[in-house]
Amino acid sequence: MTPDPAFMEAAIALSFEAMNSNRGGPYGAVVVKDGVIIGRGMNEVTSLNDPTAHAELTAIRQACATLNSWRLDGCELYTSCEPCPMCMAAVYWAQLDRVYYSNTREDAARYGFNSQAIYDDLARDRDSRKIAMHPPLPSKAITAFDAWANKHDREV
Repeated sequence: MTPDPAFMEAAIALSFEAMNSNRGGPYGAVVVKDGVIIGRGMNEVTSLNDPTAHAELTAIRQACATLNSWRLDGCELYTSCEPCPMCMAAVYWAQLDRVYYSNTREDAARYGFNSQAIYDDLARDRDSRKIAMHPPLPSKAITAFDAWANKHDREV
């Protein structure tokens, strides 16, 4: 499928809006379904004091609300920069069909936005990561998974 430059321009315009309004860094994103923008987002991390308020997540949340669904299959994400690991995880969870981006993660790193460090750390063994991870009550927590497995009206 060929990307539509108008949608990328919309995402880039949102990146300027985020920066110029001091809402966050220079990132913007739109979610498109059937040729229509159904979700828009800009980086609002610093203005909302929310490290998850990335442009892609904001656009995905809005698109999900528009469709009244947590699944975005049949949709495309246009974003001004290659998504960070958190945003890429959301792309997978939302089941978007494809992602179009302009700036690369290498471009972002040159300007002080270094998500590559997160990509690298996540690729390490759990015991070798920068942030320590410990499972204190695995036998108790597994009971929730057991209950889920037996739930007849679950959505997967």
